[in-house]
Amino acid sequence: MFDIGFSELMLIAVVALVVIGPERLPRVARTAGHLLGRLQRYVSAVKSDISREMQLEELRRLQSEIQESARSVEDGLSSEMQAAKQALTATAEAVNREIKAPPASAPAPSVAHSPVAPPLPGDLPGTSASRSGPGTSA
Repeated sequence: MFDIGFSELMLIAVVALVVIGPERLPRVARTAGHLLGRLQRYVSAVKSDISREMQLEELRRLQSEIQESARSVEDGLSSEMQAAKQALTATAEAVNREIKAPPASAPAPSVAHSPVAPPLPGDLPGTSASRSGPGTSA
């Protein structure tokens, strides 16, 4: 960070020894070490706070993107549901109108439900043979 070499560090130590004196130098060095430790902890705390805020901001941005996507999906589904509802309502109304409308003509009797035997040649008008029972021929 400061790019201090060994020779510069020795020069600082000699100047501190001359200026402060040999009696107070250990106490000053200890105090300087404590202050440097506090400074490092403070810088570390600030870095972690900044990192946490950046992560929170990224999460907020991601949350807003997800909410926007969810809204667009919800709007799309809502419009599709409305279209399907309208189509079903129109179909139901058409069926109800057909059910409630009076019939145009009477329904023809169903041939499939009433079995009718085909007329025999002797039963046709203008024939003289009479039939006495099923399976007998005249």
